[in-house]
Amino acid sequence: MTPLLLGALAVLFAGPAPWVLAHWPGLRRTPRAAMLLWQSVALAAVLAAVGAGLSLFTSHAWRETPGAVGALIAGVALAVTFLVVGRLLLSGHRVGTTLRALRRRHLAQLDLIAHTERGARVVEHDVPVAYCVPGMRGVRVVVSAGALSRLGDDEVAAVLAHEHAHLRARHDLVLEAFSVLHRAFPAWVASRAALGEVQVLVEVLADRAAARSAGSLPLARALVAMASGRAPQAALAVSTASSGALVDRVQLLKDREPRRAQTVGLLVAAAAVLALPTAFVVLPWLGSLT
Repeated sequence: MTPLLLGALAVLFAGPAPWVLAHWPGLRRTPRAAMLLWQSVALAAVLAAVGAGLSLFTSHAWRETPGAVGALIAGVALAVTFLVVGRLLLSGHRVGTTLRALRRRHLAQLDLIAHTERGARVVEHDVPVAYCVPGMRGVRVVVSAGALSRLGDDEVAAVLAHEHAHLRARHDLVLEAFSVLHRAFPAWVASRAALGEVQVLVEVLADRAAARSAGSLPLARALVAMASGRAPQAALAVSTASSGALVDRVQLLKDREPRRAQTVGLLVAAAAVLALPTAFVVLPWLGSLT
């Protein structure tokens, strides 16, 4: 029974649960707690998927089944576990190597065509765009000449503060992890809503950090002025979100209410989501020991 429950939880946390959370825009008002909940849901999906196979293999059911049937059950359980872990490792390898290759290539191009101004690399491009290229080595904050010509000094400061917030918090690693999970789960299970909403949340978190240092109004003006810009692939940018999400981001810049009740509720929910698959795996194992 436990393997079936864990399998159902894996499907629930990989598909329907992210879809429901993505259709709850009020979560964006508490972005840190919402991000923790999203991460808990993603980790719970992995734990449940791996635990389903392990719990079947470690249970006594297949040992009590005679001969080849018991061996077949154990083999299927191990195969499921190795399949889940293998898909995660393969997806992580593909996403990681692709992103890092793109970033290395883009950094090399920037060093050839861009010049340094205001602590950022400036590219001669009329479209207003600003973004950062993250990584372990050679990070860059990039802004176009079109953005500098359209934005005031306070707006440029807000944009640069936004990009530096991305780099300090390593939002690229958060997005990379969700990209790995999205590709690892089968298409009929995985929900694109998770990746899309987490992309918005990292922008909201960077917006709030920039607003604290440079002001909400300059950042809001800059977001609107740069709405048409598109950053290169594998970069984190001010205008990566859709037009609807951009409107929400501007609205959220006005929202300074603490919302402690929602924060506490989301933190409790995140802990409960992680505890559920863990309990289904650990409790039967403890029972077998006693």
